[in-house]
Amino acid sequence: MTTPDLRALLRAPEQVPTTATMPSAATMPSTAAAPTAATVPSAAAETPTTPADVPTTPPAEVPGLPTTAQPGVFSPESARKDVPILHRTVNGQPLVWLDNGATTQKPRQVIEAVSAFYSAANSNIHRGAHTMAREATELYEAGRAAVAQFLGAPSPDTIMFVRGTTEAVNLVAQSWGRTHLGPGDDILVPVLEHHSNIVPWQLIAEETRARVVPVPLTPEGEIDQDAYADLLSARTQMVVVSQASNVLGTVPPVREMTALAHRYGAKVLVDGAQAVAHMPVDVTELGADFYAFSGHKLFAPTGIGALYATPGAMAEMRPWQGGGNMIDSVSFERTTFAAMPHMMEAGTGHISGVVGLLAAIDWLRGFDQGAVAAYEQALMSYAMQAMATVPGLEVIGSAAERIAVMTFTLAGHDPASVADWLDRDGIAVRAGHHCAQPALAHYGLESAARASFALYNTSGEVDQLVASLRRLQQAGQGAGTS
Repeated sequence: MTTPDLRALLRAPEQVPTTATMPSAATMPSTAAAPTAATVPSAAAETPTTPADVPTTPPAEVPGLPTTAQPGVFSPESARKDVPILHRTVNGQPLVWLDNGATTQKPRQVIEAVSAFYSAANSNIHRGAHTMAREATELYEAGRAAVAQFLGAPSPDTIMFVRGTTEAVNLVAQSWGRTHLGPGDDILVPVLEHHSNIVPWQLIAEETRARVVPVPLTPEGEIDQDAYADLLSARTQMVVVSQASNVLGTVPPVREMTALAHRYGAKVLVDGAQAVAHMPVDVTELGADFYAFSGHKLFAPTGIGALYATPGAMAEMRPWQGGGNMIDSVSFERTTFAAMPHMMEAGTGHISGVVGLLAAIDWLRGFDQGAVAAYEQALMSYAMQAMATVPGLEVIGSAAERIAVMTFTLAGHDPASVADWLDRDGIAVRAGHHCAQPALAHYGLESAARASFALYNTSGEVDQLVASLRRLQQAGQGAGTS
């Protein structure tokens, strides 16, 4: 049997000949179980009538919301056709997935690439002399090169694979922070940060007797830039900031914040978990010393992510976890370590996850990223207008620059009951503190509901969300009010 070209398989799975050991897409349960778009009931057929004053089509003043493909214009349908799970039903209704801030759904190209890897190329990497080991290693390192290109990094050698953003932040806190933080040093952390960009710094600060200093927000939910400038000092060793907030959607001026931090000799870690799927990223332009993201927020599998570090920052990092793959030589007298980035990748990595991440990046780069970003902004504008027609609904945060995330409260209703109601209509949103309790506390809240959008969401799905929320308000006390 001839081994298929796995790189070609990842770029165009449907074009690779099927072999006895590689199931075709048609026989894979994960894709065969999903009905085709043609068999999915339309929103009009399955969704109760929308109230008359809820917009059912995008208003003329909101551009960029095509529902069918047009030359040179991004269409959500061009993405939806590739994502099998979007064609299922939930509680008898077509699925409306508005929980993309928690995780994104996976295109068939990713699903098939991971299946094909296990069917035809599964092997450990970096330590085998046989053909399949070489093939698996080539795929793994192709994934590293793809991530570097995707982030605008200068070299694949600046990319470390991790489980996700949380592990990446912990890695930096431990491998860089333990050596470079000491008593009286400051770590600046904006109030809008995710818990995974707060707690690791609290842990290392307790160990090193450094201080975690919160950077306040404005009433609009933006980082207070005057306060940030005032807090920077010669004591500042690290600044951490999300390129996009998971709860407010806020997009801070990261490049300017980074440049200012560098004037004081501080390092900057950028959490890109919520940004990478919504905007082009260039770590060189941002000036970030570290940049982290999670694959599952980027249409890739769970359990895989990446950490970028500049060569200068890498030179200041020390081993965090020990084991195989991260060593050069081992004896009881002395152990030497592999060169970066391998020194930070102890043990067997998530090889199939890297394969899936490679496929996801290939898939996403198949669309015009500028057109995708413009579409999502237009969809967000439409959603803001439509949600304003729901009595008692308040959107949290009003930053001038934001991604397509809407966190909201509904008067008289607990966020959990709102999410439960929407679920009955097949609409998936998230409710709770969103791992951002300080950001919610800024608005006097402990929990809220969140609708978060991606490139495959449509204005019709916004209409379904609005119609369901209006029915909840009309149902009154019988709908599970707080």
